[in-house]
Amino acid sequence: MSARKIRAQSPEICPVCGEEVLPRSLACPGCGADHNSGWREGAESRDALGEEEEDFDYDKFVAEEFGSSAKPAGIKTVWWITAILILIALAALFFYRLG
Repeated sequence: MSARKIRAQSPEICPVCGEEVLPRSLACPGCGADHNSGWREGAESRDALGEEEEDFDYDKFVAEEFGSSAKPAGIKTVWWITAILILIALAALFFYRLG
């Protein structure tokens, strides 16, 4: 006689990623969690690094990534001075050869 395996009931919503889990599924279609690895009762939601998820603060993210003030895009003063000096040197060389 073959012993019949009793399969644990899958939850309707995966406690790890929040994806809908079909009845009698062996694993979550979203994150792959199963009864052995993650959807046991009392499982907490975790992110990809295994840390507990927290509410995402978009304003904080923008401030950390891009800073608080915008900097104008353009050529720095030192490059303007360098270009002017090169032009003066070329003009002096040109007039020196003529004279």
